[in-house]
Amino acid sequence: MEKVKKTQIATVGNKVDPYISLGRLCSENDKFWRWGDDNLFPSALSLMSRRSATHRRIINDKADYISGKGFTFDPEEYLLGEFVASVNGEGESLRQVLNKLAFDKSLFGNAFLEIVTNPKRSFLSLHHQDASRCRVAKDNRHILLHHDWSKFDVDSAVSLPLYPNFEEQADGTLRAMVHYKDYEPMFDHYGVPPYIAGLNVSAIAYKTDKWNISRLDNSFQLSGVMILDGASDDEQQAERIVRTAEQKFGGNPGQVMFMVRNGSEEEHSRFIPFASQNDGDWKQLHDQATSDIVVAHSWFRSLSGLDYSSGFNSERILHEYEIALNTVILAEQAELLEPICSILHDVMGVDSSSLQIINRPPTRSKPIYMKVWEARKADGLEYDPEDEKQQYYLAQITKYNITSID
Repeated sequence: MEKVKKTQIATVGNKVDPYISLGRLCSENDKFWRWGDDNLFPSALSLMSRRSATHRRIINDKADYISGKGFTFDPEEYLLGEFVASVNGEGESLRQVLNKLAFDKSLFGNAFLEIVTNPKRSFLSLHHQDASRCRVAKDNRHILLHHDWSKFDVDSAVSLPLYPNFEEQADGTLRAMVHYKDYEPMFDHYGVPPYIAGLNVSAIAYKTDKWNISRLDNSFQLSGVMILDGASDDEQQAERIVRTAEQKFGGNPGQVMFMVRNGSEEEHSRFIPFASQNDGDWKQLHDQATSDIVVAHSWFRSLSGLDYSSGFNSERILHEYEIALNTVILAEQAELLEPICSILHDVMGVDSSSLQIINRPPTRSKPIYMKVWEARKADGLEYDPEDEKQQYYLAQITKYNITSID
């Protein structure tokens, strides 16, 4: 294979408009599989993630843990090192692209990766594509992209084939798409996010938060009816009296209702509060919804920042991180990396078998001045004090981008 120059590994980018050269224009006969009944299910999931604090925190944390803290790889694989540092013409690193893919997959249960090369295979670029803008074509062999699916316009949509098929574009490049999706029975075309059973409890958490905000806006005043004793000439004047009272004394609109009436000399203005005995029920409902969100995500409370108020327990955090690593994180990393490694080999002929993600727990259990063999001994693993590769200090191997010491 002809040696590729350093500047050729990633040279294509569409920073100004990512849709300029993504593919051929769709014809009127192109059709796609709807994502949800109204084809706007990703928009609903995005909105929910922006409204529920715990739900969003878990999605953010899962994406960060899955994308890791960098990569280890064989230092003799020069092109692999260049690719890890920059995977496209926009200067994004492999970790940055992987983080976006992990975020989309955690949020939507689907993620899309665009592959760009040329007929000579002299360069390779990878671009993350926003999953909310992608749909599976009816032929199941293409992905359609559109900037706003609520206002779908065939003339502005573009189509890219699913990898390993490539199609030549107007700019001379070959492009393809990788579609990651979480398996779900009865759903053939799109994946389903793992927290699907927790959508309702996410809505509950959002609504209980909104209720508390409403109370705060009203300065925790009691809700009720304020009856104003006063004479008015007509309905317009009574309306003005009510609106003036609301602006000065009502707090959040809807918390206090004002009424004007002509009373007798014995009757005066008075406030009738609405009795409420459900504050405890609301708090319990919010706490239960929060716990259910964590369970629906197959995640852990200590990794979601929920138990810090009761004390920082590093042992529990490390224990739950170890479980998450072996049940969620490693599996997701393998699913995201396998197609990328295959693309590197097929397009560029690069051996990426040594490429691994660096996983680091959120808190340290061993001092950074320990050597690798000492840490392995402490963990009950095989160790060799005479092995040169195990002479590194832990501080050396926890840097962001380190070459392999395996």
